[in-house]
Amino acid sequence: MNQDVSEPNRARTRRTKPIIGLAGGVGAGKSSVARFFELLGAAVIDSDRLAHDELNDPEVIATLRHWWGDSILSSSGDVARGAVGNIVFANAAELARLEGLLYPRLERRRRELIAVYEGDERILAIVIDAPKLFEAGVDQLCDVVVFVEADRRARLGRVADSRGWTEEELTRRENLQKPLDLKKASADYVVANNSSTEELRIQVKQVLSSVLASYA
Repeated sequence: MNQDVSEPNRARTRRTKPIIGLAGGVGAGKSSVARFFELLGAAVIDSDRLAHDELNDPEVIATLRHWWGDSILSSSGDVARGAVGNIVFANAAELARLEGLLYPRLERRRRELIAVYEGDERILAIVIDAPKLFEAGVDQLCDVVVFVEADRRARLGRVADSRGWTEEELTRRENLQKPLDLKKASADYVVANNSSTEELRIQVKQVLSSVLASYA
């Protein structure tokens, strides 16, 4: 576990519970790590789920229709995430425009949830799982960041199985994010997700124990 804290300005406001951010490559297994934290008593804020909820907000739908037309809607009238993805991941300017719309809304929801979890004595820590933790500045909300490391071959296998991505698609998505070596260097802890789920669970438990001990 790496404990070289390289983000001294992170989480200046001390809370009753530590906030742990998750970073890592696409397909590294951040969701699995988040699930283990949850089983150990942490509350998880899933930014992907929050973004999905925001995309179904009538105000957001109206804005996206104004930008890109009805082609981004499903037959039921909801936003088709695949159609939106085809637009934004092929055009950096459109991606920045979408992020400019969603990021402030996600930030507001995260802070609302943090306030709720802060008041729940059953919760030991708060975990933020965000695809672009560093790029969106979400790491500044966190007391520590955990980098989830996995071999590229393993990551490619996971995204091929779960999302149908090719290696070219994985590379294209990764090129839109901060390089993995810089994310790893900016993290406080590193857990490896290259072997068994039990080994991953043990690493997560060790990290949580260390974070709680240092936060007490």
